[in-house]
Amino acid sequence: MLLVVMLSASVRFSIYSIKYQRHQKHEILNGELRNRFEFQLLGFSAFIIWAFPPCSLVERSRNLEHGGNAHLDFIRALVQIRICGTHGAIKPMFCAGKRPNETIEKVDDFCCMGRRKKMVVENVTILAIADKGQALARIDDVVTFVKGVVPGDVCDIMIKRKRKNYWEGHVMKITELSPIRIEAKCKYFGVCGGCKWQNLSYEKQLEFKQKQVNDALQRIGKVEVGAFEPILGSENVFNYRNKLEFSFSHRRWLTQEEVESGKVFEDVPSLGFHVPGRWDKVLDVEECHLMAEPSNGIRNRVREIALANDFSYYNLNAQTGFLRNLIVRSTMMNDWMVILSVAEDNPNAIKLILDTLAEEFPQLTSVLYVINDKPNDTIADLDIQVHSGNDYIMEEMEGLKFRVGPKSFYQTNGPQAYELYKITRDFAGLTGNEVVYDLYTGTGTIAQFVAKQAKKVVGIEYVEPAIVDAKLNAELNGIENTSFYAGDMKDVFTKELVAKEGHPDVVITDPPRAGMHGDVVARLNELLPQRIVYVSCNPATQARDVQLLSENYEVKKVRPLDMFPHTHHVESVVLLERRVISEE
Repeated sequence: MLLVVMLSASVRFSIYSIKYQRHQKHEILNGELRNRFEFQLLGFSAFIIWAFPPCSLVERSRNLEHGGNAHLDFIRALVQIRICGTHGAIKPMFCAGKRPNETIEKVDDFCCMGRRKKMVVENVTILAIADKGQALARIDDVVTFVKGVVPGDVCDIMIKRKRKNYWEGHVMKITELSPIRIEAKCKYFGVCGGCKWQNLSYEKQLEFKQKQVNDALQRIGKVEVGAFEPILGSENVFNYRNKLEFSFSHRRWLTQEEVESGKVFEDVPSLGFHVPGRWDKVLDVEECHLMAEPSNGIRNRVREIALANDFSYYNLNAQTGFLRNLIVRSTMMNDWMVILSVAEDNPNAIKLILDTLAEEFPQLTSVLYVINDKPNDTIADLDIQVHSGNDYIMEEMEGLKFRVGPKSFYQTNGPQAYELYKITRDFAGLTGNEVVYDLYTGTGTIAQFVAKQAKKVVGIEYVEPAIVDAKLNAELNGIENTSFYAGDMKDVFTKELVAKEGHPDVVITDPPRAGMHGDVVARLNELLPQRIVYVSCNPATQARDVQLLSENYEVKKVRPLDMFPHTHHVESVVLLERRVISEE
């Protein structure tokens, strides 16, 4: 029974604390709600303090020796807490040594009373870049991870968490700036989270990414590498993306400066990006440097139309509202696609928005919409409706044309994708006699890119609409030596398929960030093609899979590419060749 009560109280406390923080953030909590929320918070706090007192072990044992009277007195005092009507201030009759009439102005002050202060270490020098774009320092010879700083910065760090082998910290103040730090171009830097390395020179970004790939293969893969080739940087470090997805929210995220300004912000809707770690909070964005125009113009025009006509923005918590997502895609051929995702079928509103975009942005060759009333944002399982133009946009490389549909995966940095495909083709070392398997083929871009140099190419992809595009692309380009299959890789890449299509001489694999399924790795170790070209956007999972293949393969060379400037993400191409077994 006690366990049920505790669980129930815990759930109730979590719900009310989340609601309290959300309402406090936007300053719309009225007196009645404030009283209810704060009473719930304080009531459960009393239980927690009684069960897990915020005192040292010595004090705790001393309390127990005296029958726990200190706990009982504290609980009795908390029961007498009353909530004042003025600004939600709290007046406890007795609390941890406070005088009976002393006012605590914030709930946080009350909840933190008796809690041990977190350690702050001053003048810590940041030593290196760590995993996922974090920075690394050493405090008391313990590895400490922090965010928002670069190697060479000297800062004051508050220790938030102490793990077994490392600590996590928060930068309180930067006392000395690193010589490799530069000024970020974007006004949302540090809030948006999309370009965490904008404060680093691009040369240093490339240096850290090269090291990330090399370290992963040596530390995780534990393999010898024949040649580490230099990283290939992106020609464009801004406006390089060909796809961006924006979210609507009925209430925009407030920056720290806005919260501290003391101003009252009404429920202003937002159209932009989710802030890091918050699925329910959206930062309103007027200008983004990741995609060329008319990306900003399209997004801002949709916002203007919505506000002028009082169209409702999606409430991410209540899952109500009309406007939900806006996706913009483009190609190097200057074809542009826009996809408006709405949660309600409002034909007149949809027509008004899309008619305006089609008229004012002649670059748009594909204007689409989708009605999504599901809890999640994905549109992969929904029917896309054509408002005007085509249901695809066209890309071209070396005379090859590719249809890119609204659900198709395509590399988001077009010029760098071309460089990636050329490196992959070079690593494959094709002579025209090889059977090539292209795993995770997407819309068949790599498959068709190497088809002229191969005897036959077999492409496999789990997204069925992408395979439909792959077959259309092959037909469009007059390529007849390719075949494509849709389905889960481990279920399609089987002995039966190999018996039908032929034994692979070369395998090209470009899996998602999670890497290859264990069954797929096992199949490669069983089939033993002469060469494997492993393309990856995650050096860690790539190194893991390379290690699993290392008994039969050796790494001949590695070439990193930067597909995403100003982020910690890096693409890596690894060439594995079958080991020569000496006969004794």
